[in-house]
Amino acid sequence: MELSGITVTFGGITALSEVDLAVVPGTVHGVIGPNGAGKTTLFNVACGFVVPDAGTISRAGDRLERLHPHDLAGLGMARTLQGLGLFDRVTVLENVVVGADRHARTGFLGSLLGLPGAAREERALRERAMEVLDRLGIGAYAARYPGSLPYPVRKRVALARALAAEPDLLLLDEPASGLGAADMDELGDLVRGLAAERAISVMLVEHHMDLVMRVCDEITVLDFGRRIAHGPPDLVRNDPAVLAAYLGEEVD
Repeated sequence: MELSGITVTFGGITALSEVDLAVVPGTVHGVIGPNGAGKTTLFNVACGFVVPDAGTISRAGDRLERLHPHDLAGLGMARTLQGLGLFDRVTVLENVVVGADRHARTGFLGSLLGLPGAAREERALRERAMEVLDRLGIGAYAARYPGSLPYPVRKRVALARALAAEPDLLLLDEPASGLGAADMDELGDLVRGLAAERAISVMLVEHHMDLVMRVCDEITVLDFGRRIAHGPPDLVRNDPAVLAAYLGEEVD
């Protein structure tokens, strides 16, 4: 995905000003910045929740004239939410099957009528969902309800649901929020493994700098809606503009 010249205003407030960002296939691209920098707005532009006032969005080289949230799965994209967004009244497995549903072919009517093809497809989707749960180490919770599980497990369920769609671009919105150090380390290993093993791209918006610096190949830094730095972690970590944005400057 490539975002070029993205500008977003809310009333008289400029949330983003001519921001560029390109997520390269098979890499993890982090977006960081102080509170109010525009990270969430940029993420929502990439997901179709916010329409930019100016700029372009391209996917696999094709310009998208208007991106809608319901277009994501068809474009090979999946996202997680800060608030998990799990369905508490169905099991973990059924939550993940929802993510795999983009691969369904028989449709609602076929499922409603109980056609043989629909039954086979339902079994295949459940198998696909179970494979993802096992991959994330939470297969034992398949029959449980999300509300009965520890928060770190629920975070993995949300990630499993996104992965069940088999995206080639995964958008992660603060995946480490609410996690302890050990769970955060496991998350970092998982994200790196996804990019390395499956050759998918990851766009990561995150507050935890240690996680971002460890897992990302490229980092874009925003401050007051503008891109102030971009590059690999070592370059960004020592950029004077980044240090000033996070730490402030000395005054007399």
